[in-house]
Amino acid sequence: MKQHKSINYAKYGYIFSIPFVLTFLIFSLYPLLYTTVIGFTDLRGLTKTSIHILDNPFGNFQSILQNPTFVKSLSTTFIIWIMNFIPQIVLALLLTAWFTNRSLHVKGQGMFKVLIYMPNIITAATIAILFYSLFGYPKGPVNDLLMQLGITKAPQNFHLQKWTARGVVAFIQFWMWYGNTMIILIAGVLGINPTLFEAAEIDGATATQIFFKITLPRLKTILLYTLVTSMVGGLQMFDIPKLFLLGGPDNATLTTSVFIYNQAFSGSYLYNRASAASLIMFLIIAVLSSFMFYLLRDKDAAKQKKQARELKKALKMAEKEVAV
Repeated sequence: MKQHKSINYAKYGYIFSIPFVLTFLIFSLYPLLYTTVIGFTDLRGLTKTSIHILDNPFGNFQSILQNPTFVKSLSTTFIIWIMNFIPQIVLALLLTAWFTNRSLHVKGQGMFKVLIYMPNIITAATIAILFYSLFGYPKGPVNDLLMQLGITKAPQNFHLQKWTARGVVAFIQFWMWYGNTMIILIAGVLGINPTLFEAAEIDGATATQIFFKITLPRLKTILLYTLVTSMVGGLQMFDIPKLFLLGGPDNATLTTSVFIYNQAFSGSYLYNRASAASLIMFLIIAVLSSFMFYLLRDKDAAKQKKQARELKKALKMAEKEVAV
C-alpha cells in the first residue's frame, strides 16, 4: 500500500509573514534602535557625519527634562488628552448601550454607525483647516453666530485664547475618535454570551441593571484596550495641534510630539535632543500602560494563579520531605 507523505503547511505561514517581518525590521525596529543610540550622542545639524557618545551619556536627557518648554508640552498633552478622552469614553458607552439594548430595537443602526464613524476616516489636515476656518477672525461662522445671538458684541479672536484653542483641539480629537471607540465597545458587547442577557431579562432586570451588572464587568478587557490605545495615541498627538495653530497660542497646544518635531526639524536640528525626548515619552507611556494593566487586571484570575503557585510550591516541598 502506497504511503502518502504528509504536507507541512506551517512553512507557508512563515513565507507569507516574510514581507511583514522585513517591513517591521526596516521601518520600525531599525529606526527605534537608531533613535535610542542617537539619544546618547552629539548628533545635530544636517551636515554632521561623525557621531560620538557624550562624556555624560545622559546629558541630552537631563537637558530635555530641565527644558521648561518640554515640561509645559508634557502637561499640555495630558490636559488635552484628558479633555477629549473622558467625554469620548462616556459618549461611546452611552451609544453602545443604546445600540445593543435588546428592548429598543433601534432602526437604521448601520446608517447611524457609519455617520458616527465617518469623522475618523477624514484626514487630519482637512479637519484642522475646517476648524481653523470655523473659528476664524474677524469673520468666521462661530463669530457670526455668537454675534447674531447677542452673546458677543465684537468678534473674538479664538486663536489667541489659550483654553479655547485647547478646547477646540480636544473637541476635534474627541469628535474624530469616539466613533472608533464605540465600534470597539459594540464588538465587545456582541462577544458576551447572549444567554446572560436573556436570563437577566427573565429575572426582571432593567436595561440599566443589565448594562452595569452584566455588560460593563465583562467589558473590562475591552475598556483596558481602549484606555491604553487612547493614552498612547493621546500622548502622541501631532497632526491636529501642528496643523491647527502650530502649537500656539503661547504653546497652549504644543504637545510633546510637536515639541520633538520642532527639536529635530526646526532651527539647529537637534536630533540628539529629539531622540532623548522620544525615549522619555516611550518610558512614560510604558510605565503608565503597565500601571493601567495592573489596576484593571482580573483580580480573581490573579488570585487563582497565586494560589496555584503556592500549591505547586507546597507540593514540591512535600516531595522533598518524602524523598528525605
